[in-house]
Amino acid sequence: MNKFVKEILEQPKALEDTLNFYLNGEGQSQLDKISELYKRKNFNQVLFTGMGSSFFAPHTSSCYLSKHGIDSRTINAGELLHYHLPLLRENTLVTCISQSGESYEVVKILEKLNENIACIGISNEEKSTLAGKATLTLLSKAGREDMTSTKTYVATLLVLSVFTNLLAGKWLPQQMTEMVQAIDAVDKMINSRKEWLAPVMEFLGHPQFVQVIGRGPSYSSVLQGALMIMEASRNPASGMYGGEFRHGPMEMAKKGFRAIVLAPLGATYEQGIKLADDITKFGGRVVLITNSQEVSANPDVLPVHIPCQDEFLFPIPAIVPLQFIVNQWATDAGNEPGDFTRGAKVTLTE
Repeated sequence: MNKFVKEILEQPKALEDTLNFYLNGEGQSQLDKISELYKRKNFNQVLFTGMGSSFFAPHTSSCYLSKHGIDSRTINAGELLHYHLPLLRENTLVTCISQSGESYEVVKILEKLNENIACIGISNEEKSTLAGKATLTLLSKAGREDMTSTKTYVATLLVLSVFTNLLAGKWLPQQMTEMVQAIDAVDKMINSRKEWLAPVMEFLGHPQFVQVIGRGPSYSSVLQGALMIMEASRNPASGMYGGEFRHGPMEMAKKGFRAIVLAPLGATYEQGIKLADDITKFGGRVVLITNSQEVSANPDVLPVHIPCQDEFLFPIPAIVPLQFIVNQWATDAGNEPGDFTRGAKVTLTE
């Protein structure tokens, strides 16, 4: 078993440890402090920032906050550092995300923050620069990770779910039940991989390029999936909104074209299904990652069912099939999946 797979298999425990941390003790105390800060400061916007996986994860969060009428936006930390710093005002709750807590761009933003601006840090490292400089810090409990982000990514998604539920006044026992179900879905996808992985790999083959597509909350794992394909299997890929794919990139759809579409039940489920079918009309093939029980009659659409019904938690277990696909492509090519040869796990330069 390689290191990448080992870290994939550690995800259920990482998620369980992270959720349990916020149900009592230190974690609950941090949530109480954030709740008090949020009410006292009367923020009119939440701004998320990070790099790589830490930039992708809060796209789900922004969708959730918008659903509950809370203004939010997600900006890449490199772009925020150089072009958007004037947006950071006293009435903006800045949320900096970095798994290591040492990402170059995030550290530089922290150095430039006015002392009157509140910053929530989200990190996997308690003794990091981010944890030390943020007003308050929410920790993920994923443990050490050496390869391309897997367990730190899903743990960050879970922390963000706890955080945004708190801001929306929805941090309730029944919400915890849904989070437990999402964690259980990760475990089920891992343990059932012998059933679904081989058909998926035979269906996809070894394409030279892969398009990952989705909308809304799923966009976080669309971007993360494309990143893993590029980073861990060293294969060209792109992550794109479903609507954007129709505005030009559909011209790529032809024989040999491969797409992975994330389409959970929710606001844009029907659009995702139609897009998958339309891609096949031009000769392409689509792996459809969904929580719908409907079985497609289209032989060029292969569904992978995710046992998680909450559209905003779906991105957590939905990334598991992409992780195993990436691992298979990398090992088939004779590469060590997730091993960095041209960069590093923690990026300390621009």
